[in-house]
Amino acid sequence: MKYTKLSLTLILAAALTIGCKDREAEKKIAELESRLAQIESGKTRPAVAPAAPATPIEAQPAEQKPEGPLPVLEFEKLEHDFGTVAEGQKVSYTYKFKNTGQAPLIIQGAQPSCGCTAPDWTRTPIPVGGTGFVKAEFDSKGKPGANVKTITVTANTWPKTTTLRFKASVTGLGGANGPTN
Repeated sequence: MKYTKLSLTLILAAALTIGCKDREAEKKIAELESRLAQIESGKTRPAVAPAAPATPIEAQPAEQKPEGPLPVLEFEKLEHDFGTVAEGQKVSYTYKFKNTGQAPLIIQGAQPSCGCTAPDWTRTPIPVGGTGFVKAEFDSKGKPGANVKTITVTANTWPKTTTLRFKASVTGLGGANGPTN
């Protein structure tokens, strides 16, 4: 089991170094992450090298809305357009939000869709009526063409996740643009 986890971790690390220029590579990374999560939770039998995505042995129950007062994550906007960006430039945008619910808000994480995006967020509990942020920094190096990226914010809200999006048109070093995602 220890060897399998180590193998999958190494495979995942190798896949992440590929970058997200290739859509197929991103898909493979997601499959590996899913497989690793399943193995760590004990839901599937480990394999030496995953050839295809594993199917869980038991069905996951649908999450139910928690009872009682809940926080509400209300963003000023869910999408941002960086416009045209020169390749190699790093750009950032701060998504601002307010807790319009009835309980303190805690952001548990912010997961980017690609390694070229680095998120940051308010890490302290946000009281009712309080404000916070999720900041997205996009590194356009090696990303010529149209780019659409996401950040999935997980919090103690219902539903638990909120997806933020941004797009950028990256002009290549030679002026050529090729679509990437």
